[in-house]
Amino acid sequence: MGKVNHMDRSTLLELNKITKAFPGVLALDQVGLKVGYGEVHALMGENGAGKSTLMKVLTGIYKKDSGQIIFDGKEMNFNSSMEAQLSGISTIYQEINLIPYLSVAENIFLGREPKKVGRIDWDRINREAEAIIDGMGISLDVKKPLNSYSTAIQQMVAIARAISVRAKLVVMDEPTSSLDEKEVEVLFKQIRKLKSQNISVIFISHRLDEIFEICDRITILKDGKLVGDFNIADITKVELVSMMIGKDATDIMAQAHGTYEAKEEATILKAEEIRDTVKLRGVSLEIKKGEILGLAGLLGSGRTEFAKVVFGDNVHHEGTIDINGKPVKLKLPKDAIARGFAFCSEDRKVEGIFPNMSIRENMTIAILPKISRMGIVDKKKQKEIVDTYIKSLAIKTPSPEQKIRNLSGGNQQKVLLARWLCMEPDLVILDEPTRGIDVGAKAEIEELIQKMSKKNIGVLMISSELEELVRNCHRVVVMRDGKNVGELQGEALSEKNILTVIAQGGMSDSFTAAERSMNNEQ
Repeated sequence: MGKVNHMDRSTLLELNKITKAFPGVLALDQVGLKVGYGEVHALMGENGAGKSTLMKVLTGIYKKDSGQIIFDGKEMNFNSSMEAQLSGISTIYQEINLIPYLSVAENIFLGREPKKVGRIDWDRINREAEAIIDGMGISLDVKKPLNSYSTAIQQMVAIARAISVRAKLVVMDEPTSSLDEKEVEVLFKQIRKLKSQNISVIFISHRLDEIFEICDRITILKDGKLVGDFNIADITKVELVSMMIGKDATDIMAQAHGTYEAKEEATILKAEEIRDTVKLRGVSLEIKKGEILGLAGLLGSGRTEFAKVVFGDNVHHEGTIDINGKPVKLKLPKDAIARGFAFCSEDRKVEGIFPNMSIRENMTIAILPKISRMGIVDKKKQKEIVDTYIKSLAIKTPSPEQKIRNLSGGNQQKVLLARWLCMEPDLVILDEPTRGIDVGAKAEIEELIQKMSKKNIGVLMISSELEELVRNCHRVVVMRDGKNVGELQGEALSEKNILTVIAQGGMSDSFTAAERSMNNEQ
C-alpha cells in the first residue's frame, strides 16, 4: 500500500508544507494535500487532527504561518472566505451557516442576487432556485422560510447554494451528518454530477461507508501531521482507522453487542401509547436498569420526539409513563431530572454546551445546588469532581478552565456525559451521541456507554448508524411513522434485520419465530 504518484494527474489544488500554530498548539505541521480535477478526495483524521484548520487556511479564514497554496495553476493567499469563493472554492459546513428567516431562494442567492433595472429580480431568483432544487430531486417551496424545513432539508439547501456558485472545488465538512439514507443518496448523486463536470470535492466525514462509496482518494491526518495519501482502492477500513488513531483498530471494528439479563422488578421506564399532535402515533416500550435500549428509524420517525416526552420536554402528549413502577406526569425537564433522568441532545452546540463557559462550569452546572451552601459553591468539591471526570473520561484539555467551544466534538460530548454522570442518574437518554465525532473518540464514547450499563444505569440510545446500535445495544426498538413497529435482540439483532423492519413497517414471521424460540429458551 504505497503513496499515490501525482505525476500522472492534472492537479487542481496543491497545498505544500502548510504550517499553522496557535498559542501553545501546533495545529498543522508541514501538511500537504493534492486534489485532481474532477476528483472526490476524502480528508480523514480524528477530531483535533487538523482537518478543519487546514480547510480554514485554504479558504482564507486562518492565515498560514508558512507553506504554499496553488489553486488552478496559480499561487493563492486568500484573505477571506469570500475571496476564496470568488476564485471558485465553495464550502459547506457541518453547522448550517444560512439565514433561517429568509426564504430558501434568498439563501441560495444570498450576496449574488440577480438584478433588473437596478432592483433585485425576485422572479428570476425564485425561478432559478426552483430549477436548482428540482435538479437535486427535492420537492419544496423555495419561497418559504428556511426554518420551516427540517435540519436535513436545510443542509440540502446549503448544498444547493454551493452548486449554484459554479465552484471549481466544493469542500464538504460532514455534509451528511443530518441526512437520512435517501437524502445521502441525493447528495451522492449531486457529487457524481459535479465530478462529471470536472468539479472537485473535498469530502470530510466520519462515516467510513460513505468514504469508501463516494471518494477516489484519501488523505489522512493525525495530530496536525500528514500520515499518508492513498487511492481508496488501496486501503481497507481497518487500515484507515488504525492510521487515524495510531494503533491497531481490529478490536474496535469487531466489537459485538453484549447480552443482558435483568430481573422483572428492574424496570426503570415504562411508556405506553405515547402520542402527540405532530409525530407520535402510539409508542410503547420499557427500559430496565443496566440495559442499553436502541431506537432505530429514519429521520422523522419520531425518535427524538419520544425522547423529549420522556425527558419532560414535550407536555402536549397523551399516554402513560411509569418510572420505577409508579405513574408520573413529566411537565418539565426538571421533573425528569429529579427522578434520575439525564438527556444528551443530538445538537450539542445548540442544546448542550454553553460555548463561552469553561469545562469546569459546563460539567458542574447541573449539580451546583448539591455542591453549594447558602448560594456559595464549594470550590474544592467542584475541583475534585471535575478532575475526576477529566481523568476517568480521558478528556483532552490543557486545563479545566479551557472554554468548551475550543474542544473537539468528541471531548465536548465527554464533558456533557460527565455533567450527567456526576448526578448519578438512573437513566441516560443519548440522542445521536457520536454524531460528528471521529472513530477514535467514538470508540471511547461507546466504551463509556458500556461502563454506564455495568453500573446499572439504563441507557436509551438513538442513532442513525445501525452498525453503532448493533454493536452497543442489548435490544433495538424500530420506529416508523411515529410508532414502534418492531423489536430485535440476540441473534436477530443485525443491520440487515433493522433495515428490513423499517422497510416492511413491521416484524416478519422469521423474526417473531426467532423471538419466541429465544423466549422459550429463557
